[in-house]
Amino acid sequence: MRTAVVQFPGSNCDEDAVKAVVSVMGASAELVWHTTADLSAYDLIVIPGGFSYGDYLRSGAIARFSPVMAAVSAAAARGQYVLGICNGFQILTEAGLLPGALRRNESLQYRCELVDLKVENANTAFSRDYVAGETVRIPIAHGDGNYYVDEAQLAGMEARRQIVFRYASEYNPNGSVADIAGVVNESGNVLGMMPHPERAVHALLGSADGARVFSSILTSWRDAHEHVNA
Repeated sequence: MRTAVVQFPGSNCDEDAVKAVVSVMGASAELVWHTTADLSAYDLIVIPGGFSYGDYLRSGAIARFSPVMAAVSAAAARGQYVLGICNGFQILTEAGLLPGALRRNESLQYRCELVDLKVENANTAFSRDYVAGETVRIPIAHGDGNYYVDEAQLAGMEARRQIVFRYASEYNPNGSVADIAGVVNESGNVLGMMPHPERAVHALLGSADGARVFSSILTSWRDAHEHVNA
């Protein structure tokens, strides 16, 4: 399994993502620059956290026009897995690959802490190694994590089970509608989440609960390839 971790000017969680993929999935991971025009050789594309283009205009608003995003869109359309973490989630919404928008935290304060998440849907390519309803701990680090969709969009997402993670224990650190922390697209091969699973892959980091995002992807990829080769 081959993974591409996209680097934008201002990305700062790219190396963390590479190390998480290598340590959890035992897979190869390569850093690719934002001018890359073809990602067809990869099975998983990670859009990491950070401050792409300094978050000028709006988080993810400039990165959305980088040449690589056309390649990401094409990869998503082909069914390749795409994982957007924090700033990566913001970029994916700006690019229209995921519904909604990420706004300033309701408190207007930057939040950096371990938070409890409820696994809302354990039947996705990114969450199958979790148990529906369980609570996991994964860190956040953002100032623009307030996820928003209107009521009609939310109802549709609920019906299609696109909400994968919610903030738990009645603690919503950013004001996200319906306590949403992570969502998938309608096809189920693109996940965006504000918490950082790549920073929670070992107990020494304070939690290993994020590792199952990556192990879920690997299991899904193996199942898909076994089906194709059967």
